[in-house]
Amino acid sequence: MIRGGHIDVAILGGMEVSKAGDLANWMIPGKVVKGMGGAMDLVVGAKKVIVIMEHTNKHGESKVKNTCTLPLTGKGVVHRLITELAVFDFVDGQMYLTELQDGVTLEEVKENTEATFEVRI
Repeated sequence: MIRGGHIDVAILGGMEVSKAGDLANWMIPGKVVKGMGGAMDLVVGAKKVIVIMEHTNKHGESKVKNTCTLPLTGKGVVHRLITELAVFDFVDGQMYLTELQDGVTLEEVKENTEATFEVRI
C-alpha cells in the first residue's frame, strides 16, 4: 500500500524536525536500535506526512531545529508538525506557524523553537 503511493496521510512521532521539513525519528546515536522500521517508506510513500511530538526534549532543548542533528528519516517530507505548543505547516521548504495551542503565547513558542519560522495566524 505505502510503496504503491496509495496512502494519503501518514502520522508519525518525531525526535527532531527541521525548518525545511526534514524528519529524524528512528535513531539516537549510541543507543541500541532494532532497525529503522518502516518510517522511511512511510515518509516517501504517503502523499502527506504529519508529525506529532513534544516541542522540547527532557533537557528543555528545542526539538524543532534549524537543521536536524540526528540521522534523517526523510528530507523535506514533513507537511505539518503538531506539538503541545503550536502547529506548523511546511510549504516549499519554508516553515509557517499556523496555530497556537490554547494558553500558549507567540513569545513562548519563539523561546522554545530553535528553527526560524514565519507567522501565519
